[in-house]
Amino acid sequence: MTETLTPDLCVIGAGSAGLAVAAGAQQMGADTVLVERGKMGGDCLNTGCVPSKALLAAGKAAQLDRLAAKYGLTTDAPQVDFAAVHRHVHDVIASIAPHDSVARFEGLGVRVVQAHGAFEDPRTLTADGVRIRPRRFVLATGSTAAVPPIPGIDKTPYLTNETVFDLTERPDHLIVIGGGPIGTELGQAFAHLGSRVSIVEMASLLPRDDPDMVAVLRAQLHADGLALYESTQVTGVSPEGNGVAVDIARDGQAQHLTGSHLLIAAGRKVNLDGLNLEAAGIARTANGGLQVDARLRTTNRRVFAAGDVAGGPQFTHVAGYHAGIVIKNALFRLPAKADHGSVPQVTYTTPEIASVGLGEAAARARYGDKVRTLTWPFADNDRARAERTTEGMIRVVVDAKGRVLGAAIAGAHAGELIYPWILAVQRKEKVGAIAQMIAPYPTFGEISKRAAGSFYTPSLFSERTRKIVRLLAKLG
Repeated sequence: MTETLTPDLCVIGAGSAGLAVAAGAQQMGADTVLVERGKMGGDCLNTGCVPSKALLAAGKAAQLDRLAAKYGLTTDAPQVDFAAVHRHVHDVIASIAPHDSVARFEGLGVRVVQAHGAFEDPRTLTADGVRIRPRRFVLATGSTAAVPPIPGIDKTPYLTNETVFDLTERPDHLIVIGGGPIGTELGQAFAHLGSRVSIVEMASLLPRDDPDMVAVLRAQLHADGLALYESTQVTGVSPEGNGVAVDIARDGQAQHLTGSHLLIAAGRKVNLDGLNLEAAGIARTANGGLQVDARLRTTNRRVFAAGDVAGGPQFTHVAGYHAGIVIKNALFRLPAKADHGSVPQVTYTTPEIASVGLGEAAARARYGDKVRTLTWPFADNDRARAERTTEGMIRVVVDAKGRVLGAAIAGAHAGELIYPWILAVQRKEKVGAIAQMIAPYPTFGEISKRAAGSFYTPSLFSERTRKIVRLLAKLG
């Protein structure tokens, strides 16, 4: 027997975007149905942000004995029980899971259908015998790891972020294909836990980040013992003995790498297969995503998109931002538009790299010679000196009048230090607001004040200023 539901909203996908929309809409009075074929919480909870940060935390703890000597301490080397590390990671997932659970959402009044859904027509979705005909739909099906067509990949065992956290034994030698955020984070975490790690990247490490910030991280990865193969092509993979082999080519030279495990971290692809989008009149882009307008509407105006499938930056915080845009449009009929110009990004390595807004190259391409950069090193920060974490810098990009166009930070706590710059970019503020704040001493946050204040250094200590001071002195 087919059950027919006619809610205000049907959300497809129970990841970060879908859960935020469903919880918000239901609590605002909209009758909501949530359809999810897999695990509640999606990639972020189960195979992404949460487990990766838990693994990174374990790796940092394992580093403490190696860092202790800087502070005049000695300690025994840690004994890594990787099965216990696995339990730690999954305990963290389990501690957060109730917030994303079916029980919680049903407690809010959301009808949860745990089944695969597909469109029957532009107004109808079917899922396990349930026909859903809402006023509006929200597609929030997220993304999954992309596996490039490498020769031999179909015959070679490999891991992705969806399977790597199931390991209960530490890899002896982990070969990572992909030097983006996922590859560098996981590569460094396993290195800190005692694995040999090689990262192969066809471009440069973290190619979307400021090269000077990446240089700070690259130096640390080398110090941590990782082997980095940048500007390197993977020509093939194959099983070898009990492990894997990766054939690479760099500068015309072929090389044969062997390892115990292979991790593919070469990008993401959106989850849209099997939804029968054609029946709903929902068009896709050339690269497989959804065609959406600034209000996150698809070509079927009853269907909105949120999160990774909407084509913007693929971050959990963007999914939450999209949820707010969709709710304003779908529930309140307000013409809210998504603006990704002030979306921050953070790579949670040691040191961290964080950025927001335009980098120097992009700013110069748009504004030409009117752009100025303000740089301040962690080495000139007293708190960084006290904690012996002086590697890194901040770089702020401003226009001729001091309006903040962007900022990038490499160093300890960069993900936290980027906060005031997010606000500055979002509100189009001038750098003076941060230069004039009273910063507590000694804090890492002083680097923001010092960098901002350097905008005024040329005029503040100019010959003109000295003449004014001498003139006023003569007047008594």
